[in-house]
Amino acid sequence: YFNSFNNSKFTSVNHVVTTIKKDISSSIEAVVEVNMYLLDELKTLEIQSNFNGECIDGLDVTCDIYHVHPNFLQTHDDWVEETLYSNLLKSNCLITSQPDWASVQICYKGKKIDRQGLLKYIVSFRNHNEFHEQCIERIFIDIMQYCQPEMLSVYGRYTRRGGIDINPYRTSKKTSSVGKNFRLVRQ
Repeated sequence: YFNSFNNSKFTSVNHVVTTIKKDISSSIEAVVEVNMYLLDELKTLEIQSNFNGECIDGLDVTCDIYHVHPNFLQTHDDWVEETLYSNLLKSNCLITSQPDWASVQICYKGKKIDRQGLLKYIVSFRNHNEFHEQCIERIFIDIMQYCQPEMLSVYGRYTRRGGIDINPYRTSKKTSSVGKNFRLVRQ
């Protein structure tokens, strides 16, 4: 049922809650109550709520291209070293076409990547069919090609499907470590 919301646009969290409540109420004869918690409200759990860095998900962008579109990737002249992340990466399994959801962390040093363009690029994977590892590799290659950072690491933490934990990591560093293996609340 929840995957039927893929590519749907809602005006607010309340709109999502109202829609779920209405749909379930029309299917059963019972009082339905729906509570939705935002990721930031779950900080009390013993699970890491998000990647370290700055989340770009709250940017005011219009996303309506759902095939990989690397032309969204652009830079500004400012030179930075920063870590950004998004919880909005979604692609489809190459074999089954089932949806795969992920949080992606991008650490880089170089010209400042346009955040709105980066978010639109990440969302553009929505209808793309590729394995987890291929998606992270594609993101790495596209950012390297279009933004040309001096250093880049891309880390994806996917929701489990079939109990398998797949969290690809790609970096330009000669020696690298993603540190202690952890689980995000979305996993």
